Amino acid sequence: MIHNQRSQSTYEPEEHGEERLEEWIQEYGHDLKWLAYSYVKDYAIAEDITQETFIKAYQKYTSFKKESTIKTWLYKITINLCKDHLKSSYMKRVVKKGTELFRSIPSTKETPEEFVLQQDEDETLLAHVLKLEDKYREIIILYYFEEFDINELANVLNTSPNTVKTRLRRARQLLQERLTSEGSSQSE
Repeated sequence: MIHNQRSQSTYEPEEHGEERLEEWIQEYGHDLKWLAYSYVKDYAIAEDITQETFIKAYQKYTSFKKESTIKTWLYKITINLCKDHLKSSYMKRVVKKGTELFRSIPSTKETPEEFVLQQDEDETLLAHVLKLEDKYREIIILYYFEEFDINELANVLNTSPNTVKTRLRRARQLLQERLTSEGSSQSE
C-alpha cells in the first residue's frame, strides 16, 4: 500500500503539472542544454540529459522542498546527471571527436558584420571556457552565463560560498592568462 502511494506522488504530479513542465522547458530548456553541453561536449548527449532533467523534475516535483528556486533545482539535477554520465562506463569506452558550438540566431539589432565579429569573439571565449577544468568551467558558466549569485552557486554545487568565491577568482585568472597568451602569440 505504501509503495503505491509513493509511486503515485512521484509519477503523477498534481493538477497543472504538464503546464508547469511546458513553462520550465520554455524558460530553462536552452540554458540547461547549454549547461549540459559544457560538461559532456556532445550536442546529442546534452539534449538527452536536458530531456532527462525535465522528466526527473516532472516526476519528482511533489518531493521538491522549495528550499531553493526552481531554476536552482533544475540546474542541480542537470549537473548531477552530467556528472553521472561522465562517470558512466559508456563515457570510458567512447572517444569524443571535435566539438560543436551552439548556433545562435543573429540579433536584428546588429549588422551581419557585427554579428560575425561578435560570434567569433564569443566562440573564442567559449572555447577557452570549455577547456577549463570542470570545477572552474562550471563556476564561470553558472556565474556569468546563467547569472547565479554566490549563494545559489554554493547550493547548486554543494559547497561553501567561500569556496565558490575562490574558484571564481581562480577561473577568472586562468581565463585571463589564456586569453592574454593567445593575444600575444597572435600579434607576433
